[in-house]
Amino acid sequence: LDAVYSGGQKCLSSVAGIAPITIGDRALKKINQRQTPVSTWFHDLGLIDGYWSESGQRSYHHTAPVNSIFALAESLRLVKQEGLEHAWARHCQISEQLVAGLERLGLEMMVDDASLRLSQLSVVKVPEGIDEAAVRTQLLDEEDIEIGAGLGPLAGKVWRIGLMGYSCRTENVDRLLSALEGVLGDLPKVSVCSR
Repeated sequence: LDAVYSGGQKCLSSVAGIAPITIGDRALKKINQRQTPVSTWFHDLGLIDGYWSESGQRSYHHTAPVNSIFALAESLRLVKQEGLEHAWARHCQISEQLVAGLERLGLEMMVDDASLRLSQLSVVKVPEGIDEAAVRTQLLDEEDIEIGAGLGPLAGKVWRIGLMGYSCRTENVDRLLSALEGVLGDLPKVSVCSR
C-alpha cells in the first residue's frame, strides 16, 4: 500500500477531526514531483512532508491539534492493551451477534453473502411499509441510540449500524435489538402503492 489514512473517530474510538495517515516512499516521490499545483494549502502533502521530514524544507503548516493527538494516543494505547487480533475477533463476534439478532427480528441484511459483509458496519434493508426515518428518530429520541440512514441511491432503503471500537460490545447490541424490536412494534405501517 502506498498511502493509507483513517478517521480517529471510527474503530479507534478517538475524537473526530484527526486523521492518521501514512505515505510510502513511492507515493511521496509522486507527491513531491507533482507538476500541477495543489488547489488547497491545507491538503498539500508536499508541505506536510517538509513539516515531518528531517531533510525537507520545513515551513509552518498548521497548529497541531494537541488535545486530539493525546486522545488518539490514548485510543491507540487501549487498542494495544486489548491486542489487535483480539479487537478484530471481538468485532467479528459482536457483528455476528448483531446480524443474528436482526434476522430474528425478521430484518434482512443488504449483503446476502456473510463473507462479503463488514464486521464494523451492518447495512440492513428497511422492511416495506416502514418509515425508516421515523424508526431512527424514535430510537434517538426515546432510547438515545443513533443508527445511520442510507446514502445516495440507498437513501430511505437501508439503515447503517456501526460497531466500531468501544461501541462494539454485547451490551450495546442487546440494547439496540431490544429498542429496535419495541420501535418496530410501535410504528404504524406506511401504505405502499404498487404500480
